[in-house]
This record gives sequence, C-alpha cells and structure tokens, in this order.
Amino acid sequence: MNDSPTPVPAPTRAQISRWRGYLADEIAEASIYREFAARLSGEDQAILLAIADAESRHENHWRRLLGEHASPEPSVAGKLRRYRLLLRLFGPLFVLVLLQRAEDRSPYEADESATRQMAADEKIHGEVVRGLAAKGRSRLSGNFRAAVFGMNDGLVSNLSLVMGMAGTGVASGYLLASGLAGLLAGAFSMAAGEYVSVASQRELLEASATDPRASRAVDDLDLNENELTLVYRARGMSESEAQAKADLVMAGRAILHEDAVLAAQATEEVGSGATAALSSFLFFASGAFLPVVPFLFGMSGTAALVFALALVGGALMLTGAVVGLLSGAPPLARALRQLAIGIAAAGATYCLGLLFGTAIG
Repeated sequence: MNDSPTPVPAPTRAQISRWRGYLADEIAEASIYREFAARLSGEDQAILLAIADAESRHENHWRRLLGEHASPEPSVAGKLRRYRLLLRLFGPLFVLVLLQRAEDRSPYEADESATRQMAADEKIHGEVVRGLAAKGRSRLSGNFRAAVFGMNDGLVSNLSLVMGMAGTGVASGYLLASGLAGLLAGAFSMAAGEYVSVASQRELLEASATDPRASRAVDDLDLNENELTLVYRARGMSESEAQAKADLVMAGRAILHEDAVLAAQATEEVGSGATAALSSFLFFASGAFLPVVPFLFGMSGTAALVFALALVGGALMLTGAVVGLLSGAPPLARALRQLAIGIAAAGATYCLGLLFGTAIG
C-alpha cells in the first residue's frame, strides 16, 4: 500500500501570473497601510497597522502557493509612488477612499486559490476603511457641500442662462453682459442664502439650549418639592431618568446646563455665517465664470457656444468624479451623471430661447 502524499500539481502559467499579481497587491497595500499609519496616532494608527498585518498574512499565502515562482519580488514601487503623491496632493481622505474601493473590489471570493478567510478579511477591511473614511467625510461635509453645490450651481445656471440668451439670437455682447450679470446675481444670492442658513442654524441651536443663568437657582431649590426633574422630563427623559439626573445636579456631581455646553460646541462646528457666505460666493462665481470665458476672449457664434459647453462639461465631469471618489461610488458614472444634468438644462433653455426669439421676432 502506497502512503505517499498526493503530489501537488505545478501551477499553470496563468495561475502564476494571477498569483504574482495578488502578491504584488498585498505587498503594496500592506506598505501603504503602514506608511499611512505612521502619519497618524492613537486608535486610527492601531487600526491601520492591524489591517497591514492581515495583508501580510495574505501575502504569505500567495508566497506559499507560488513557491520558487515568488522570485523575483514583484515591483510595487510605482503603485506606492502614486499613493504617496495622492496623499500629499489631496490628503488622507482621498487615499482612504481609494483603499476602500480596492478592498471592495477584491477578487478573492470568486477565486478558489484564495481561502474563505481571506475573502472575508477583505470584506471586513473594506468596512473598517469605510468607517475611517466616514470620519473624514463628516469633517469635510460642510465645506465640501458648499464647494460642490456652489460650483455646480454656477456652472449649470450660468451656462443655461447663456444658452437661453443665445437661442434668442442676440449678439455676443449681450451674451457676455447676461453671463456676467448672472454670475454676480447668482453669487450674491448664494452668499446671502448660505449666510441666512448658517446664522439660522446657530440661532436655533442656541435657542434650544438651557439658559446658563438657571444654574444659579439650583442652590435655592426646595429639596422637598424639587421641580428640577421637570426640566429633564420636558426634554424627553422618563420620570425616573429625570429624577436621577436631578439628584446628581443637587449633589454637585453634574451641571444643569450640560446641553448648553453641547450646543456651544455644535455652533462651533456649524461655523461662521460670514465664512460660509464668502465660500459660496467664490465657488458659485468660479463655476459661473467658465460659460462666459469664450465671450471675454472675443469669440462669438457657434464656436463660442461649443467652447463654453466643452469648458463647462469638463468641469461638471471633474466635480462629479470627485464626488464619486469621495463617496466610494464609481467616478465615471457620477461624472457622466453631472454632465447629463448640465447638458440637459442647457439644452432645455436653448430651446426655450429659440421659441422666445421666434415669438419676439
């Protein structure tokens, strides 16, 4: 009876090529996570280092399968340079989003050469990186929202205005004047709206907080008929929760106006209305400027309109792609969506301009 182990078949050329690609990816990702972790501290650093260790385990799996074919070492220098450049140019959030997308696209689940544990690891890694990226997205959301919506509003609204006026058949000078007027009117409108929005949000937060002056009345409360519990019941606590909180306040172990402190912190996060207004003005104006560029340089007729469409279309695709990348969605799909919306709006106003021009004529 022959008890010798069944020989493992030699890997095919296709397998070697595929496994070496996996090995290169794991080496690169482990290196990226470690370099990224070196820039951080605390819990985030520990999380990234733990993921890097897991990627190294996956790396060892492919080395074992490849055996002698693991040499020479796959080159990952180019990929590392790209990530370092992106980190310097766009910051940690952009790189985290790219890493999240890389983890989400892992082919291990469909490849029998990878273990089920490795496939599960990649899914969990994607969720971990998604969680780290969510922190950055929440910090970015206010300014990013103002930038994206302001610029897109400027691009679409002023292109639509210029195209609508062009449809009526007016001269290029009128198109330029209309475009500049639309730029200024829209930018001031955006700035005013953003200022009112932020100021109103701050005022609502401040109005909802407990008046700090009420704390001075705590020492004079009647302990036998303590109405302090009513303060907390009015804010949604159950009777027992309100009584426990009131007892802590009376014992000096809590403060009455904790929510006022939290509201003050929240108003700081909301930011300054003036800053938000200026940002909205600048972002809208930068977008609205592109449709008038051809006319500023003396272009006219169809050539000017085509050039304006090309400029605005490129900008719309760029902003859409950035939104897609930062949200973890396919950037090309988001870019094409932005382009379609802008072109549809411009086309509609151009057709309306043709109708008005015909009616006036």
